[in-house]
Amino acid sequence: MYGKFFNKKAGFISQEWWPDFCNYRRSKFPRPDDDSIEGAILCTLQSTGSLTTRELRAACGFTENRRTKQEQSEACFNSALQEGGRPKVKGMRSKFDGYLTRLEMATYIVTEDFIYPRDKHNHEYGWGWSLLNTPEDLYGREACQCNRTPLESYQRIFEHLKEILSDASDKQIIKLIG
Repeated sequence: MYGKFFNKKAGFISQEWWPDFCNYRRSKFPRPDDDSIEGAILCTLQSTGSLTTRELRAACGFTENRRTKQEQSEACFNSALQEGGRPKVKGMRSKFDGYLTRLEMATYIVTEDFIYPRDKHNHEYGWGWSLLNTPEDLYGREACQCNRTPLESYQRIFEHLKEILSDASDKQIIKLIG
């Protein structure tokens, strides 16, 4: 799995370690309520499947226009529940990216791939756009389930990182695990 998992920084987690990571992180960060912005983002992604960050932002109405904070929350939630018109939210791109980061840190969404824009000659150029999805959609529910307690998963991850990052202090490893 690839995403912003380590102190809001991107990295990979192997399928072997993913269940323990999900087990610990999801115990620390429960699934967001469907009526929250993060919940609406997650519901949108679950109902549509893979979307680029740009497509997901548009689907949730995070585009330019003036709205109050209450209207922003309502716009995203309503957009997640309805087809049709896209509400607009001013200056929310960085806030939207923050919501995505929190969902990634909590292991609810991952980067499936990167999609690159193409020029008129069909050549890829520029920075890739993250293609986001849920780990359950990519690998199935069983890939995110673990038969240990969250504390046991944490301890297992800590010991593994301590072994492979021998120069890191306990404090650094704890910060990395989150």
